[in-house]
Amino acid sequence: PLVPLQPPGLPLAPCRAFSNNKILVELDKSSGVATMKFKNPPVNSLSLDFLTEFCISLEKLENDRACRGVIFTSVIPKIFSSGLDITEMCGKSMEHYAEFWRAVQEMWLRLYGSNMVTVAAVNGSSPAGGCLLALSCDYRIMAENPKFSIGLNEAQLGIVAPFWFKDTFVNVVGHRVAERSLQLGSLHPAPEAHKFGLVDELVPEEKLQEKAMAVMAQWLALPDHARQLTKSMMRKVVLDRLVAHREEDIQNFITFISKESIQKSLRMYMEMLKKKK
Repeated sequence: PLVPLQPPGLPLAPCRAFSNNKILVELDKSSGVATMKFKNPPVNSLSLDFLTEFCISLEKLENDRACRGVIFTSVIPKIFSSGLDITEMCGKSMEHYAEFWRAVQEMWLRLYGSNMVTVAAVNGSSPAGGCLLALSCDYRIMAENPKFSIGLNEAQLGIVAPFWFKDTFVNVVGHRVAERSLQLGSLHPAPEAHKFGLVDELVPEEKLQEKAMAVMAQWLALPDHARQLTKSMMRKVVLDRLVAHREEDIQNFITFISKESIQKSLRMYMEMLKKKK
């Protein structure tokens, strides 16, 4: 439930917040802009719980007439989101893989198809699923730090990015850049990502939120219906393609992820991450 930030009986505060375990949501009713902050330590990985909370939070905001736009950012230093949670894909049942993949699809369908203006304030590295999250927004601003990188690096783990990840990427950076980047599983430092349009703008980290609000104001200055219909026209084909092939896409994921060779490479990757700690 939405929690007003002041005692009952008083008019509602201009800023409302509702918080789940892994996502903090603040809505400023005067501007119509919400901020969704990811707080799933250590690296904001997209676990089943996180994805479920993400979809519920987004739906609440979609249904709130006071909300017209959302800024996505992270409360964890140096990381926006590390992408899909590998523990959800390793050594689990077929049913679990299906449930997890359906949640990943749901997150993308809701975000990519959202009626609201969506701005990613990327304040840290954003590989794989984290990159998809940012790609699905209307506009991406990234902290100007060459140590932060972003990209769909699935190929490095021996995984293939699904067609709808690929479509989203191609629509942002064009076919050639996407093809090379996907085949090499590249993670691009912020300046490089900006150079070929993977992110729209770079700003110093301390100016990120301020810039996101300024961009949001620019987008919200337009009549909602015209912007929404234009967005729908631009994105409908890609969205419809997943909706039409959703079950098939889940089956493909299960078949692929349960292969022993893939499980082995995921286990090796998890071992490597443990050693890094």
